[in-house]
Amino acid sequence: MSEIKKLLIIGCGNMGGAMLAGWLGAGIEPARFAVLDPALDTAPDGVSLFRSLDEVPCDHDAVMLGFKPQQLGDLAPGLQSLTGEGVIIYSLLAGLTIAQLKTALPDAMAHVRVMPNLAARVNKSPIILLENGLSDAWRDATFNLFDALGTAVWLEDETKFNLVTALAGSGPGFVYRFIDALAGAAVELGLDREQAEALALATVDGASTLAANETASPGELADRVASPGGMTREGLNVLDTDSALHKLLVECLRVTADKGAELSAKNN
Repeated sequence: MSEIKKLLIIGCGNMGGAMLAGWLGAGIEPARFAVLDPALDTAPDGVSLFRSLDEVPCDHDAVMLGFKPQQLGDLAPGLQSLTGEGVIIYSLLAGLTIAQLKTALPDAMAHVRVMPNLAARVNKSPIILLENGLSDAWRDATFNLFDALGTAVWLEDETKFNLVTALAGSGPGFVYRFIDALAGAAVELGLDREQAEALALATVDGASTLAANETASPGELADRVASPGGMTREGLNVLDTDSALHKLLVECLRVTADKGAELSAKNN
């Protein structure tokens, strides 16, 4: 069975750091990871940290790109020696297509787009994967590596990648904003800020955990807790009138996905 024996992470910022923490938290040996990042102060114990390209030994079978998408054009020439034959490219670069990755780093064995979110740090992230060039064995190895960070899902249609990125990659930001707004509304109506934030956070945490373990859809669960003529139903009526919440989130996801397309166009 194939296995990713050594992963080189190039650019270990917020997302790369969260993923590395998640892998280590899942019990994967630190020696299976190395980081190339001139700006990173330290790496976790057992993880090799390199400051420049010429320090990096070619002992890895996969590379994960974690820098800014617009940096690929400048960095790609220097990365050719690290991304040659037999190496799998995992890209966190938002908006960049498989074709763009293949153009920039043409000698790699395979190219894989990866979209996690920061919940990878606690092994609770959806991980969207889309690949070109993987054998069945390496596809399984890739899935197993990223599934350790939460729930990995293969996407077969690249035209949907910006949309799933908006939903699962950017989604935590929208959820955080909802929690903040829920608490803020309670504060405006008279509740103490600290208490409101604690209750809002606990409410969302409990509701999402319950929903993840139920066979009923979230919409059905909302109706279950909303008795006719009761308090919850009265509040839901505000959110449901003229599909206000639905329309707001459709627009939110639309502009987020469009930004991914814009990033891709800028890197053509």
